[in-house]
Amino acid sequence: MRENIHQVADGVHLVHGSNTNWVILTDGDAVTLVDTGYPKDREKLLASLSALGHSPEAVTAVLITHAHNDHLGSAEYLRGTYGTPVYADEAEVPHARRDFLHQVTIGQVLGNAWRPGVVPWAVHALRSGGTAHIPVASPQPFPAAGPLDLPGRPVPVPTPGHTAGHSAFHLPDAGIVISGDALVSGHPTSRVKGPQLLPLMFDRDRQGTVAALDVFEALSGDVLLPGHGPVHRGSVREAARRARERAS
Repeated sequence: MRENIHQVADGVHLVHGSNTNWVILTDGDAVTLVDTGYPKDREKLLASLSALGHSPEAVTAVLITHAHNDHLGSAEYLRGTYGTPVYADEAEVPHARRDFLHQVTIGQVLGNAWRPGVVPWAVHALRSGGTAHIPVASPQPFPAAGPLDLPGRPVPVPTPGHTAGHSAFHLPDAGIVISGDALVSGHPTSRVKGPQLLPLMFDRDRQGTVAALDVFEALSGDVLLPGHGPVHRGSVREAARRARERAS
């Protein structure tokens, strides 16, 4: 698992799961986990905590950028097993509860099956629990505006579009932005490398996703930790501009 764990600052690690990333923020023995990968990434998730010297009991909270299965995979497991609170943007809470599901449909995948990488990605997603029913029983909205009183002191930043309640997280003191799926640096269904939006089929509201790039352009930082793709080093503002250019 070590080769998939990348330290980007003191107490900040990006972990590559199977096609999806999560972030581990630490402060002493306490951990904040941002996203959790696919349901079948659980062994990798627990191994990544262990590799950094932490048990799942050390996870103070799980923060969800958005409630797609490849990010929500073990959130309910941690909540139900260890009592770990699961937080999301208020607009994303009912999505995490599965009051509704806004996720790419089988029809959309079939309609894009001619594109390079889509079929292998879809097979992987199915095998990894991408269509499993994994609601979080009692997700909670972020408890306050501004920095959360959690390891890493992440600041939730609303970036709706990919889903209605998508949230990024800013670590202003470290110059780091955790961007989820609102701004990525790669994806198995894309041949583009570097800052970009996900292919159109994955967005609930493409116009909103493009508009969310304005939010990233307003954030200070020189390290981007995306939900998909490698760590991107360089101005977050410039990364958002490049993604906008590619989207247009």
